Amino acid sequence: MSLAVSPYPKGVLRPGGPLPVLLRRHWPLLPLAATVLFLLAPLPAGDATASGKVGPADAASLLLVSVCAVQAVRGRVRVLSPLGVLVLGAPGVGLAVATMTAGDPYAALPGFVRYLQVFVLVPAAVVLLVRDAGEFRLAAGCFLVLALVQGALGVVQYATQTGASYQGEDIRAVGTFGPGDVMGMATVVAYGLIAATALALAPGLAPRVRRTAGGVALLLVVPLVLSFSRGAWIATSGAALLVIVLAGIRRALKVLVALCAAGVVLVGGLGVGSDMVGERLASITQVSSAPDQSVTDRYTMWAAAESMWRERPAVGVGLKGFPANRDGHSSLGLSSGSDTAGAGQAFLRQPLLSPHNMYLLVLSEQGLTGLTALAGGWAVLLVAGLSRLAPGGRVRGAGLRGDAHMRDCGLIAVGLFVWQLVDFLYADIGGPSTVLTGVIVGLAAWWALPSPEGGGSGGRSRGGAVAAAGGRTGMRAVPGADGP
Repeated sequence: MSLAVSPYPKGVLRPGGPLPVLLRRHWPLLPLAATVLFLLAPLPAGDATASGKVGPADAASLLLVSVCAVQAVRGRVRVLSPLGVLVLGAPGVGLAVATMTAGDPYAALPGFVRYLQVFVLVPAAVVLLVRDAGEFRLAAGCFLVLALVQGALGVVQYATQTGASYQGEDIRAVGTFGPGDVMGMATVVAYGLIAATALALAPGLAPRVRRTAGGVALLLVVPLVLSFSRGAWIATSGAALLVIVLAGIRRALKVLVALCAAGVVLVGGLGVGSDMVGERLASITQVSSAPDQSVTDRYTMWAAAESMWRERPAVGVGLKGFPANRDGHSSLGLSSGSDTAGAGQAFLRQPLLSPHNMYLLVLSEQGLTGLTALAGGWAVLLVAGLSRLAPGGRVRGAGLRGDAHMRDCGLIAVGLFVWQLVDFLYADIGGPSTVLTGVIVGLAAWWALPSPEGGGSGGRSRGGAVAAAGGRTGMRAVPGADGP
């Protein structure tokens, strides 16, 4: 008997092995993974802000949209329901109206392109290209990797006093985003924390996976606290509480006890920024009694945005019109900007160019037309997503068995989306992490708006595609269990 000797060294995957099969099947997701993971790249030294600039993640998102267009021409994307087309396409109409009615349409064009990228093109690409629960989990895994790396860097910045300046000390955890985008690290860490919490509580996953996810969630609490970002704290608390409740009251009580214990140990026992964290938390309620300058500026700009809307209630002052109209609608209490320094960058005073409230920004620049198109679609996604997670919920294109199998996807999608909607009360788009907003909206729409064909790809049903992949890799396919 002769023994065949493999020409490949031990441990090296052969052509046609599992990795090439996975790449052939999931290669359209590579730009999606790059859109998330390219945010690990640091900003150029001395660049305190990346607003208005095209970064690596933005370039990857454009590639994602291009791949989606090619796959759509080839008939290899999911089929959208009429409701899905309406929800994803309506913001484009509002943006077009706001651009054409702006005082300077040419100056509004960059805003039109940015909004179209974040709220129309990237979400649509995610919905069309992510074909099953496995691919959804791959996308969620990218968020976890991004959060862990950025969070670890933020903790190091706090420990070594190499972070952004906060109360005279360079201790604020900002990751690679720098002091010009102090919300960047807090945002991506919060995304990872919500996703990890959902995985830790989701039924149907292996106990080892749930325990690992729970540990990741607890670890990410540390950099989130050290970001000193009040808006991120509020949004994370609200979204995590919703995920915990949706996962079940019994699990909710256990997780809440664990989180409270972790908070006591971190802040009280180990003294992780306890004094500063306490002051930051207390400042949330100091709106009318001795608010700090950042709170005063925020509410002054909110009033200015409302004044702009009252001037042109239907279409607003036009995209990119808030900075030009700010001074004419603001009181004398507004400062000239915010101070930024630290994390390897020199002192810089950044101008206040937005109201730091997404809803008021849209209302002031796009009027009721734009806000209805944008926020109305978000409301539809939220209600539809929650209805699928409700006990006994059933949607067209997916049976009860399929919904139960994908419950972790639903918890992640709804949790991330709710975080974004709450955070928009205190922030708006801007900075390198903005492109992730489009990915979040896309994941939420993927869950909330299932395909009329059960999530199929092109002319071949999803069950057939999964079965074909299972035949090549030796995995058993479960019809109706892996598509939305």
